[in-house]
Amino acid sequence: MAGWSRSSSSPAKNLLPSQELLDDLCSRFVLNAPKEDLESFERILFLLELAHWFYEDNSVEQNPSLKSLSFKEFTSLMFKSCAALRPYIAYIDDIYKDFTSYKYRVPVMGAIILDETYEWCVLVKGWKAGASWSFPRGKRAKYEEDHMCAVREVLEETGFDVSELLKVDDYIEVVIGEQRVRLYIITGVKKDTVFAPLTKKEIGEISWHRLDELDPAGEDARSRGVNGLKLYMVAPFLTSLRSWISRHCPPVSKNSIASNRGTSVWKVKDSSGSGTSMQNALQRVGSEPQIIDLGPGKSFRNFRFDTIKILQSMEVAFAAS
Repeated sequence: MAGWSRSSSSPAKNLLPSQELLDDLCSRFVLNAPKEDLESFERILFLLELAHWFYEDNSVEQNPSLKSLSFKEFTSLMFKSCAALRPYIAYIDDIYKDFTSYKYRVPVMGAIILDETYEWCVLVKGWKAGASWSFPRGKRAKYEEDHMCAVREVLEETGFDVSELLKVDDYIEVVIGEQRVRLYIITGVKKDTVFAPLTKKEIGEISWHRLDELDPAGEDARSRGVNGLKLYMVAPFLTSLRSWISRHCPPVSKNSIASNRGTSVWKVKDSSGSGTSMQNALQRVGSEPQIIDLGPGKSFRNFRFDTIKILQSMEVAFAAS
């Protein structure tokens, strides 16, 4: 499937962040955080995760000689450099292990976006090489309502605002391991809708896929789809989705729209995955496209902080409807 994609090529980066940079990150994301966010290591590591995203999306891009770090590497450096965290460095392995386990229990919200015929859906592919496809979704923040988390995550991963299309009672929910995953069913989205991720280095591709090509090739749901794609996070929802579709008539007849397999939904103009086309990401709200001007040098992962005001206005709209 063609769609939005990025280049995996990047220059060598070997320089570790300076103490000055680490101190700045510690002050910005940890020391000045609300008191309640410093009461557990799980919350502290969520703060470090934000700091890590900021480092990768801003510091590394502004200084190409800086090394791109895994979150575990970055966490270790922060514990060694930040005076408030340094007393716990001996327990870093256990802290990181507990955090990883905790993250797999945080509820996940997202959406299944269907076209007007209910034959096609939007899937996103992770940024890293070998990543699998999934419906746009992400972890729920503390005190966040399920449907508002879904709106936020879909907006971040696709640039598409589903707030006016989301019905709070139309969803599919499964439990995978210890994690509750709820996907709201969004219908009637036109195939020419503009999609573009609003976060850096999280989404590698966005594309429409035919539902009848998403079934696992083997009996094991973890096997690749009949189209050869990795669809581990898609398969658990297909049976319930088809059941839902069988009870709801699509607004457009299946035979009235010709198949257009491989239609590109968005392609980055700059091979680095950044630049003007990303900074002026297009988003459709209702039927009118809008420009989201994030400003020069502004991190797209930090866009999730800026969506608070947007989501608050959406809450008012939901309450009034």
